[in-house]
Amino acid sequence: MPDDQRPANPPLQARNPLGGTEPLPNWGIDSEYGVLQDVLLGPVETFGHMDNAAFSSIYRETARTGRKWDHQIAVKQYREMCDAYEGAGVTIHTLPADEHLKYGVYARDSSFMTPWGAVITQMANPRRRGEYSAALRFYLGAGIPIYDMVSAGNFEGGDFHIIEPGAVLIGYTGLRCEEVSARQIGAWVEKEGWEVHYAYIDPYYVHIDLMVCMIAPKCAAVCLETTPDHVTDWLKSRGVEIIPVGFRDTMALGCNVMSLGGDRVLAPAASKDLIAKLRANGFTVYDPEMDLFTMMGGGIHCMAQSLRREPG
Repeated sequence: MPDDQRPANPPLQARNPLGGTEPLPNWGIDSEYGVLQDVLLGPVETFGHMDNAAFSSIYRETARTGRKWDHQIAVKQYREMCDAYEGAGVTIHTLPADEHLKYGVYARDSSFMTPWGAVITQMANPRRRGEYSAALRFYLGAGIPIYDMVSAGNFEGGDFHIIEPGAVLIGYTGLRCEEVSARQIGAWVEKEGWEVHYAYIDPYYVHIDLMVCMIAPKCAAVCLETTPDHVTDWLKSRGVEIIPVGFRDTMALGCNVMSLGGDRVLAPAASKDLIAKLRANGFTVYDPEMDLFTMMGGGIHCMAQSLRREPG
């Protein structure tokens, strides 16, 4: 169809409804493991307790056991994580702070990045829905196009995981992410010529990136006890090698790691088994203490949104 006959894109929608959207020349990602150049983090200054029990099994356990949380120690751990990113040559960007958005530190939830621009999501928790505004302000201020905005239902960025260029895994629980919104997003990327694999997961497991994280080309950390068989079968059919992570470590966000590219991984210090396996296979691992964040329901991958990576 000639360009002058294509429907005009409305504001905040770089996506071509017919497919064939041009990849961004200066921003975007086509994998979770290309060398990371720019990352978006949430503000630690406003991080604190919020009633999240209905939306996070991990937070429910923290509340049940009465584990002590200390903001000063959380800030120290956050700074150590930032030091790791900077030591790996990554430029850090930060979402604008808002005293009412205490969980905005988990920057993966309010948006996710594609090759064609950022997607603004729809948060499930009413007290977190305002996080879309901080994400939108950041992207507009940085001049990063918005590919589109989720409108069909709840969806959070931790359930969109690029396996490799041209293939994406989309999870949904029916709570934090709903099938209707997963299918909305899947239809967008299918029109771009990508393969989509959908995975229903029990709400107890929150997001798909709690149990599946790509760490290098054709290599993923996976909790086999919680990941549906059809997902592991699909990964294997694409030649993906699986590094198993145990259930206990997975529920402590030990599988929720961030690939920095170039056989480098950022992982929480508590994920000792996975870290040992990665180092034995030649990976460089940055391992800051992160328990003040994982006890509140989110891990290293939950806290970071890749903005720019080298092609995967």
